Formats: sequence, C-alpha cells, structure tokens
Amino acid sequence: MQLSTTEHEQLYAILQQYDENPQVQRMREFIQHGDVTVFDHCIAVAEYSCRIAEFLHLSVNRKVLIRGALLHDYFLYDWHNPDNGHRLHGFSHPYTSLKNAKRDYSITKREADIIVKHMFPLTIVPPQTKEAWIVCLADKICAGEETIKGMRKRKRRKSR
Repeated sequence: MQLSTTEHEQLYAILQQYDENPQVQRMREFIQHGDVTVFDHCIAVAEYSCRIAEFLHLSVNRKVLIRGALLHDYFLYDWHNPDNGHRLHGFSHPYTSLKNAKRDYSITKREADIIVKHMFPLTIVPPQTKEAWIVCLADKICAGEETIKGMRKRKRRKSR
C-alpha cells in the first residue's frame, strides 16, 4: 500500500503547515510507543490513514483525515509518568488532545470525531465518520508496530 507521488506531496504539504507551529513541535519532546515520538507516531498515522483510504478506494475528505490524524494525540505531556496524574491516559488523552487542538486551531466536527474517537473501544462511543474509523484503525496498526519494534530493540540490547 503505497501512496502516489501526488498524494504523498499533498500529505506533506498539509503536515508542513502544522510542523511550523511551536505547539506541534512540542510533540517531538514526548515518547509515544517504544522510542517513537508522539510527532513521528502522528505522522505515521496520517500517512497510514491515507494509504488505507487509497487502498480501499474510499471517498473521504483528505484534509480532514490528515489534520485529524496529526492532532489525534495532541495531548502535550509525558504519559509514561503515572505520578503526574496520567494513569488513565488511554481513556482521557483524546479529550485533552481535542481541548488543545481547539485552543490552537479551528477544528471541524469531523476532525473532532477523529480526535475523540481514535481510542475506540476505550472511548465507548464509536467513530461516526469514515475518516474517524480510518484513523482509529491506522492508529492501532501504527501503535502495534511501534510497540513491537521497541520490544525487539530492548530484547536485542539485553541479549548482548
């Protein structure tokens, strides 16, 4: 599942607009899964979401899909530290991400659906749009890959 050159260019043109924002830059400071930053995870989810839509020939709003994917984990804290009140991160971070996204950007209803529902079924209400379902799936695939790669790296370090 590869993106065409045109789609790849469209994806990165949208992402570049956000990468210049200092708050988005902060996403590079926090680790998401394994040794992957929140920023890199969100970029991977955006790209994978586009791949899924393309592979399945789904008619979706690409800009909404990409923006929602980029901001789905816009929580801006280190969730690995349970002492900072982040023990329920899996359940609460979609709402923090949406609050931050609304603070910094004009967010559409579809983008809000993507951000808040990407952790379904932890967030009990399922996604309401195709774009949100795609990001939900892409997020799980990327998180799984990142976690497994991180486990393999730690295992290799221990065996040396």
